[in-house]
Amino acid sequence: MAYGGDYADPDDLVRRDRAAIEALGQPLAWSGKPFVSTSGTLVTKAGRISTEQDAPDPGSIAAFRIPGEQACLGFADLGVRASVVRLAPTVHGLGDYGFIPALIAAARRSGVSAYIGDGTNRWPAVHRADAAGLFRLALEKAPAGTVLHGVGESAVTIRSIAEQIAEMLDIPTASLTIERAAEHLGNPFLARFFSLDVPVSSEHTQALLGWAPRHPTLLEDLATGDYFTPQASLRAEKIWLPHNTSHEHSQS
Repeated sequence: MAYGGDYADPDDLVRRDRAAIEALGQPLAWSGKPFVSTSGTLVTKAGRISTEQDAPDPGSIAAFRIPGEQACLGFADLGVRASVVRLAPTVHGLGDYGFIPALIAAARRSGVSAYIGDGTNRWPAVHRADAAGLFRLALEKAPAGTVLHGVGESAVTIRSIAEQIAEMLDIPTASLTIERAAEHLGNPFLARFFSLDVPVSSEHTQALLGWAPRHPTLLEDLATGDYFTPQASLRAEKIWLPHNTSHEHSQS
């Protein structure tokens, strides 16, 4: 399930998310049936490679996802084969409207493809087709109470992403402070996200379910996908510019 609504009221978002998960899970009690909920790897602790066994960090940028995770996993004690898939912050592929298109749109507006600081901070990524395969495997055979990481690449640097965008648009790259990045992106929320170092492992998920990500990497998708079409830029501008604070995100 997706996480959405008005981000101006985060407490309401948390209540709605948990209420939806509880409403879906309760009819499954003692049935032994599967129930898979979506979270994001950004609930983990920044600055180190996180694994599926790591507890979510209450201080993380995506801490608002934690109550939903707990609600879903709680059904494992009620006879439900409940599991949570934490998706990478970028789920890339055709029609992507998330964080990477926001970087591209800002680069188009300014004529510069930017990263924050030295750009060596790391993000996980997953192709949407690989993510879809993981959800299928979770429904088929994830044990009750399992946390899974939907991550095809553990640590893509933001600088490498900015350099690929620069190459595609034939523009220079630039290092910005987080304050300048907020201006560049038109959204302080995005600047904070792109400053994070949040590498994540999916080794346990792959071994447990036999999941083997095999679709294009993020940088390959940037070179060959639809990220640089006019339609992609329009999608990103509509969602991420400050005039619109009501979003629906399944990736954070």
